[in-house]
Amino acid sequence: MYHKTKPYRIFTVFNYILMIAVSIMCVVPLIHVLAVSFSGKSAANANLVGLWPVDFTVDAYTKTVANENFTRSIWVTLQRTVLGTAFSMGIVILAAYALSKENARFRRRNLYIWLLVFTMLFSGGLVPMYILIQKLHLMNSLWVLILPGAVSVWNIILLLNFFRAVPKEMEEAAFIDGAGHFRTLFSVYLPVSMPAIATLSLFTIVGHWNSWFDGLLYMTDHRNYPLATFLQSVIVQQDFSKVTVRPEDLENISQRTVKAAQIFIGMAPILIVYPFLQRFFVKGIVLGAVKE
Repeated sequence: MYHKTKPYRIFTVFNYILMIAVSIMCVVPLIHVLAVSFSGKSAANANLVGLWPVDFTVDAYTKTVANENFTRSIWVTLQRTVLGTAFSMGIVILAAYALSKENARFRRRNLYIWLLVFTMLFSGGLVPMYILIQKLHLMNSLWVLILPGAVSVWNIILLLNFFRAVPKEMEEAAFIDGAGHFRTLFSVYLPVSMPAIATLSLFTIVGHWNSWFDGLLYMTDHRNYPLATFLQSVIVQQDFSKVTVRPEDLENISQRTVKAAQIFIGMAPILIVYPFLQRFFVKGIVLGAVKE
């Protein structure tokens, strides 16, 4: 047996060591940020915090949650993520289903696909997009964070290829039973495509949650910042005048602990959602159905 050979065992051990090392590199910064967020002001400012809190305190979380700008940015991001993911996945599913049909059933299908691919390679540019957003009166609105990126051509192509792999016998059986295209899509294609839909949904959720540039570009009022833009202003731009806690609130806590608490609260929803969607990744392509 090949898996009992010495080279295979050495390769397996090397893989385990590499995966453990990569996992440690991913987890250690997260633990450090968590430890800093629970540490006291003097220890955080003196960089004495490693992987365990020093002078344990929850003041940073108390001040962060009480910060009106921070809680408003979380609410904007929650609305953007829920509406944006639902809107984008609806478009992706409908477009992928239509474009997965053969040329005989959907004439000029290839033309539509090439038009979509063209938009992946060429765009109007940042300035024309900004002018367009202004002309549409979308500045400072929630929809400016949702509509420009609603049609993901990459996701459409991925789901299109997934739909084309679904056995045609299942679709033909649905049509014979009297189902139309919408009934076939929702009763046949979507149930057997849950792994792909869950994966694309997770990509879309993470994309909306972490996107900061559009908020910085289209939101002239900092009170409409989504969470990622809020954190980018605090951590990268160091712009505390608009978006961070009041100076009197920082007398007994460090700005480092406040920023660490804001970072951890910002990433917490993704850490909570990911394990529930990951189970779909390891399941088979077709569940409970006939495979070709």
